[in-house]
Amino acid sequence: MADRVADSGFRCGALIALLALLAAVLTVVAAHPYLPGPPWTAGTWRWLLEGGGDVRRLILTDSLLPRLCAGLLCGGALGLAGVLFQQALRNPLAEPSTLGVAGGAQLALMATATLLPGFGGNLGTLGHGLVALGGGVGAAALVVGLAWRAALAPAVVILAGLAVGLTCSALASGLMLFNGAGFQALFLWASGSLSQNGWAIPQALAPQLAAGAVLALLLARPLALLDLGTEGAAGLGVPVRALRLATLALAVALSAAVVSAAGVIGFVGLAAPAMVRLAGARSLLARLTWAPPLGAALLWLADATTQVASQIAGSGARELPTGTLTALLGAPLLLWLLTRSGGGDGGPPVPAEPPARRLARSGPWLLAGLLALLLAAWLALAVGQGVGGWRWSGWADLQPLLYWRAPRMAAAMAAGAMLGAAGVLLQRLTGNPLAGPEVLGIGTGAAFGVILLYLAVPAFPVEAQVAAAGAGALATLCAVLLLGRRQGHAPERLLLTGVALTTVFGAVVALLLSSGDPRAFTLFRWLTGSTYLATPAIAIAAWTAALPLLAVPLLCARWLEILPLGEEAARGLGLRLPLVRGIVLLLVAALTTAATLVVGPLSFVGLMAPHAARLCGLQRAVPQLAGAALAGALVMVLADWLGRVLLFPAQMPAGLLATLLGAPYLLWLLRR
Repeated sequence: MADRVADSGFRCGALIALLALLAAVLTVVAAHPYLPGPPWTAGTWRWLLEGGGDVRRLILTDSLLPRLCAGLLCGGALGLAGVLFQQALRNPLAEPSTLGVAGGAQLALMATATLLPGFGGNLGTLGHGLVALGGGVGAAALVVGLAWRAALAPAVVILAGLAVGLTCSALASGLMLFNGAGFQALFLWASGSLSQNGWAIPQALAPQLAAGAVLALLLARPLALLDLGTEGAAGLGVPVRALRLATLALAVALSAAVVSAAGVIGFVGLAAPAMVRLAGARSLLARLTWAPPLGAALLWLADATTQVASQIAGSGARELPTGTLTALLGAPLLLWLLTRSGGGDGGPPVPAEPPARRLARSGPWLLAGLLALLLAAWLALAVGQGVGGWRWSGWADLQPLLYWRAPRMAAAMAAGAMLGAAGVLLQRLTGNPLAGPEVLGIGTGAAFGVILLYLAVPAFPVEAQVAAAGAGALATLCAVLLLGRRQGHAPERLLLTGVALTTVFGAVVALLLSSGDPRAFTLFRWLTGSTYLATPAIAIAAWTAALPLLAVPLLCARWLEILPLGEEAARGLGLRLPLVRGIVLLLVAALTTAATLVVGPLSFVGLMAPHAARLCGLQRAVPQLAGAALAGALVMVLADWLGRVLLFPAQMPAGLLATLLGAPYLLWLLRR
């Protein structure tokens, strides 16, 4: 045993030393333009220590060195927080980004900076830390409240954290959209930047990390008993729920400190514990010992890489945010861990489906849905705000307004109907009630294809945009289903896979939006689902795509009735599963692509609409498809109208508002 511990310690130490050596070399390369000579010469050190007002020396002592220390402290704090999260929840996938803590802290800081700019600017380092802590604690409290009835079961906590994180991201996107001139700087900070202009942040972080390390060591002994499982630890007298709450509180505090200092830096808290575990550090004490220095080395290496890459790109290039690079590198790690993870020590599974009514006659419900949709459409056309306040427009007054209101309403309706149908197809294909084109990252995959097109080609026709979006949606959908096949398309695994792929997309978006590209704000407005620029041609194109795409699934009704029965039953009933799945996947990709081009990648309509149809008793394939299409169209029409009138004269994108409406539904579903 002693030899095994020594071997694991040697491997962890060697890994940290290797990463630190690489980071040190890159740091020297990054600092070389500011040095009077080679860093190993006495003259260089004398120049550094003597003082003086040399600008190059000030850059080194007040920017690069504080940045190095801030990176080491942030990486160490994230590594420690990752170990605590994973041990408390018995889940190797837990870390600040996947639990919504980082998103809550970021949202609190962003709201303070945007809504109270004078107050936010005078808070100081300690004040920003307290604001971030409040946001992180609020997000964590919401997650714990959602999972409390399940005794903080790991799978439920992870899913609740992801839902809370998506909600916080939607709210943060809205704040950035309305920030105007400060949009780019705000996005750059939110992407995770370690740039420093003094020693204030390292001086504030150091005592926080030291206190966190001491408290973690005090909790190490009872936490180690959680390796026996919840029941085993409770049998030995450990107050499991209280211990988990205390550990989560400490991890949240560490995560909030990092967010207040550097923005959101994802996946370091996931990678550091995973790497020390692979190096042989099996015990909790060993992971607490080695994960913080490994996290520090990882973040140091990532930050040094961004600095060197910026120098290679030239003086006109904007530096890649460190958080963007860690997201690009960390998401593949999460995907790999998903293929190996067993999901913790159990707990109540995610509900197979929400409670549904008895099988109902479809006619009355579909007629009621159609009437509600027509009423909402008339409301969206006739009711609005103007200089004199609220106004109902009669037919005569409505004529000049139709050109502006009708196209966006019609486009939103078509997109909602397509997302609702895509959600039904996915849920019946996978047998998974949490499957949806937005939750699984399919919508963001479509947008990812468009982003890559933006990066590669300065100008392109609409046909190229449609092709890029379709390829991105299809590739993402296939990747999600392929990665989820090993776990039998378990709900939590598919959701985590979609979030990992969405993170890669978010990192590329961050790269573009912080690059200074003049198209960035227009692209961001589209990504949030704005229908502001919808024209009659766009509305006609949306319905031209929607009508045939909504009709084709009706021809597959028999398949859709059989698929939820499972593979064996489907084969026994004569289905050629590879062909059937391929056709359904193509339909989902086409529906999602067309909808995403209109309302952006996030809306939750594809998740909500099938459940709404099922709750009305529409459980057969064709009625559920029709009901989900009506429900999706209704939600998007209302979202577009509310986004137009609530903050008049400003407007909130329909996709963003639908996300804010849909995220609470996902939280409610998880609560059940």
